[in-house]
Amino acid sequence: MHQLTVGDFKSKFSEIIQKVQQGEVFGVTYGKSKKRVGVFMPIDKFKSKMVRKLGILEGKASFKIHKGFKMTEEEFLEA
Repeated sequence: MHQLTVGDFKSKFSEIIQKVQQGEVFGVTYGKSKKRVGVFMPIDKFKSKMVRKLGILEGKASFKIHKGFKMTEEEFLEA
């Protein structure tokens, strides 16, 4: 993973977009302490890391998604 400050990220945004489309991942840091505030990665890698658990009902309940169910990417990412 590449690390960039917010300023570098802003100035090289178009170049970073192209590299992300090729599969690279970028961490974005902020402030004098360079605290990591975010990660910019291909959407496929993001989706594969998302795990949904049933919380306190895990092992006690289940759910089924019906065959015709549809969800936009925005709705999926908000969940």
